[in-house]
Amino acid sequence: MDTKRKLEPENSRAMTTEKSVKRRKKFRDPQPDSVSTSSQTSSGNPKCTTKIQSRLDKLRKLTCKLLSHPEQVQEAVNGSGPDVVVALAELGKAFSPKKSTPDSLYYSQSPRNRLHSSSLQLHAHNTIPPLPPVLDKQLQAAMLTHEGLNNPNTSSSPERNYERMELLGDAYIEIMATRLVWDTFPRLSAGRLSQIRELLVKNETLAEYATLYGLDQKLLVPPDIRNQAKTWTKVKGDLFEAYVAAVILSNRENGVQLVEDWLTQLWIPKLEQIEKDKPVLRYKEELAKLIMDKGVKVSYMDEKKSISHPGGLQTFFIGVYLTGWGHKNECLGSGTGLSKVIAGNEAARKALENPITHRAAAAKQAFHAAKSEGEASAAPPS
Repeated sequence: MDTKRKLEPENSRAMTTEKSVKRRKKFRDPQPDSVSTSSQTSSGNPKCTTKIQSRLDKLRKLTCKLLSHPEQVQEAVNGSGPDVVVALAELGKAFSPKKSTPDSLYYSQSPRNRLHSSSLQLHAHNTIPPLPPVLDKQLQAAMLTHEGLNNPNTSSSPERNYERMELLGDAYIEIMATRLVWDTFPRLSAGRLSQIRELLVKNETLAEYATLYGLDQKLLVPPDIRNQAKTWTKVKGDLFEAYVAAVILSNRENGVQLVEDWLTQLWIPKLEQIEKDKPVLRYKEELAKLIMDKGVKVSYMDEKKSISHPGGLQTFFIGVYLTGWGHKNECLGSGTGLSKVIAGNEAARKALENPITHRAAAAKQAFHAAKSEGEASAAPPS
């Protein structure tokens, strides 16, 4: 009995020591299974993969939004704005699937529908839309160099001046203007659309834009050209075309849309003015009310043969003539237009400004005043 009781504590201490050794070993040497599980969590866990994909998708969408407004990015980031935009462009390229094309976005909605209100708001505040950036510094240097010179900063680029870019920019401007005019005037003939488009793309218009943005001040050009008014206007128009090409070439993913949105905002106020300048047919009515009377004749006649233009357009020349109130076949005004109605209305508008018309109106008033007073001597309107 005593021997048994003496052995029990020794057995108990042995068991305790063995358990302690096992615990220490467990802490020193983690189980192989835990390493395997950790590895699977980082590489094969569906939940982890889903989270990463979600974050990448958010980053892609944010990048796309920022690239849609590069000028705002440049304003928000002082100093390093252009570098940030370039980095965003590279990130955008990495996210874009190779099979995607800009066509689906380009044709999805008319720029006019998206930008009409914002463009008029800018115009109302006498503000022009921000200039889209040129992301490639060598293209920018070439774009700001006249074709008679070569920029030393473009030695590693095929573009040494703006000559080639002007050609490309001209083509883009032409098609973008055509699309905007097409969307704005759905009922006009092709000839009239061509005429309106010419107002948007002619050298004088593009030169005006180049001046508004100060591009002409940055251009490297032979000094004598600035002193030749007609040549300088042509050069500024070419410079603007080259700038359009430089923006597109330096941003292959979003350049076309950026440029079209920008040009659309510049052009919409001009198209709105065309809408306001539509003929007001009341000029003829006002003229008739002012001088017409019994025995008085107001005639609208062709002053010369109409002139035909490409695309089926014609220019008409109409004059308005008065017989009565002491005048015989007196020309009161002449007008031109793409139809006889427009030309005649223009002639009536000018007649309303003619002093002869005012004297005839005074004679009419005097005649009716005398007649109402019963004066037999009132002169008839001959």
